[in-house]
Amino acid sequence: MKILLTFPGQGPQVPGMLHHLPMDDDTRRMLDSASAILGEPVLDLDSADALRATRAVQICLFIAGVVYARQILRAGVRVDFTSGLSIGAFPAAVSAGALEFDAGLRLVALRGELMERAYPHGYGLSAISGLLQPQLERIIALVHRPDNPVFLANLNAEDQFVIAGSEAAMAQTCALCREQGAARTRRLAVSVPSHCALLGEPALKLAEAMAGVRLRRPDIAYLSGSTGRVLWQPERIAEDLALNMARPVHWRDAMVSAYERDVRLAVEMPPGAVLTGLTKRVMEQGEAIAFSQNPLSLIAALAGRLTRR
Repeated sequence: MKILLTFPGQGPQVPGMLHHLPMDDDTRRMLDSASAILGEPVLDLDSADALRATRAVQICLFIAGVVYARQILRAGVRVDFTSGLSIGAFPAAVSAGALEFDAGLRLVALRGELMERAYPHGYGLSAISGLLQPQLERIIALVHRPDNPVFLANLNAEDQFVIAGSEAAMAQTCALCREQGAARTRRLAVSVPSHCALLGEPALKLAEAMAGVRLRRPDIAYLSGSTGRVLWQPERIAEDLALNMARPVHWRDAMVSAYERDVRLAVEMPPGAVLTGLTKRVMEQGEAIAFSQNPLSLIAALAGRLTRR
């Protein structure tokens, strides 16, 4: 039976999240290194004002994901897979051993900058629950126009999706979805239209930067949140990381893939627990838990029982 670490995308970030990291020597060295690479105090990026910017959010999620994953690995937990949603793919790749932390941080900072510059305002993401994919696709087809764009961005569960596009198009889509019986629609705390064709050009620019970064075959299996496939080849992981901002997320497919590969413990890195809820919908047996809601001692105990079976 296998163990999976999952890493969230934008949305669950909270002010002070870097200040609340477990401050051991390894974390302090990582924060000092991050400040030197970025040329600014990294702890300034987790204030409420700073987290209004996509770049700051992505940097904070990246660092937090790596720190908490290292806590789990140092506790002796034998991790078999890592998988991240959107920006979460970067700490997943670092934690798997495919990408160095310093290189990953530079790429994440560039990723945030490219996305912000492409769509500085008037765009974003919205979540829709309670409709099936064909229903939502029909509504999107009614709303979408070149001057009023909206796309299906995340396929998180059979009836839980995220759309990307302009504020007007998303509002119109959400209103039609509620008319058609959607249980809930919600504007997410994301200020760019991720995981759709609108970010095709920034994705290609990130791919150019990625070409100068050396990745290696991971020690832990890297499971793509975009395709649901396990990737071992460094060049395929690099492509997945660079282009995932413009590709739809297939999170349910990724979790089905993990479950079919005998994953029976999935642990979500802080902050938040959204991925845990989505993973539970797939895992008929086993446990899906959030590190933010459970102590490291419990996670290590669950992992120990699992690996002794």
